[in-house]
Amino acid sequence: MAGVERRAAGAPAGGPVMGGVTVRVPAKVNLQLAVGPLRDDGYHDLVNVFHAVSLFDEVTAAEPDRAGAADRPVRVRVEGEWAADVPASDDNLAVRAAAALAARAGRSYRADLLIRKTIPVAGGMAGGSADAAAALVACNELWGLGLPLPDLMEIGADIGSDVPFALLGGTAVGTGRGERLTALETSGVFHWVFALADGGLSTPRVYGECDRLRAEAGAAVPWPRVSEPLLAALREGDAPALGRTLSNDLQPAALALRPSLAATLRVGRDAGALGAIVSGSGPTCAFLAESAEHAGALAAGLKDAEGCRGAVTAFGPVPGAAPAG
Repeated sequence: MAGVERRAAGAPAGGPVMGGVTVRVPAKVNLQLAVGPLRDDGYHDLVNVFHAVSLFDEVTAAEPDRAGAADRPVRVRVEGEWAADVPASDDNLAVRAAAALAARAGRSYRADLLIRKTIPVAGGMAGGSADAAAALVACNELWGLGLPLPDLMEIGADIGSDVPFALLGGTAVGTGRGERLTALETSGVFHWVFALADGGLSTPRVYGECDRLRAEAGAAVPWPRVSEPLLAALREGDAPALGRTLSNDLQPAALALRPSLAATLRVGRDAGALGAIVSGSGPTCAFLAESAEHAGALAAGLKDAEGCRGAVTAFGPVPGAAPAG
């Protein structure tokens, strides 16, 4: 069974991760998240337009430099602003990904993982899934397995629905649970501001609230379909058109659970954002800007919004998980 340690920035390491393979992996924002009816298996069919942005975590995988117990083949430490929010358990997605990769190879491998967190935890930006994707790439290289990207994506889909996209990057539409991906054509660069909320939101809780609100309304839930105007805006690099077509079926549920997000969205819109949306299950709010300069101005105005602990700028699309350097 894999063991997990947690380390906040500046805390004693308990043994460094030396050398090894370092992989950088991006956060994502959902440009469209269309949620279909609840299925018998408890999931929903989705149309999920993913967009990878330049907010990165790094995961280093190295051969252990100390004797470890045989029942702890994978150890994890976490550094960075969000380290205290990363689950200190064997359910850590990076640990699960490394263990799944070793099982696929049919051998007993060991690794020390060091996660440097920049992507918010439980923020609707797939931070945990990103770390799992980075662990797959790093351990695949460290252990000399040579598995191709499609194999890593298959393993990742069993870890979490967002893991395959963190491996692929760019812009893509996901169907099924979001794990079946088709890359999308885009032009130019899109500039973003992300308003980071105090505390996180549980994705299962947000989906549950979405189901509750829909049942309360009593209306039939349509089958999810990709937005053709959104696809056209991406192809043409038309930021104003993209801003008008951003949509998220989970946003009403996120706002119901965290009413302060409505004020954050309003501040960004009033400051001239081309589009404003809750990212995924929230509570991070995403704002599309006209340019890098406009993004900087938006971020400055959002820092004092109700319930906002800070704002960061980024651009997209960017590649998926890949060795750093």
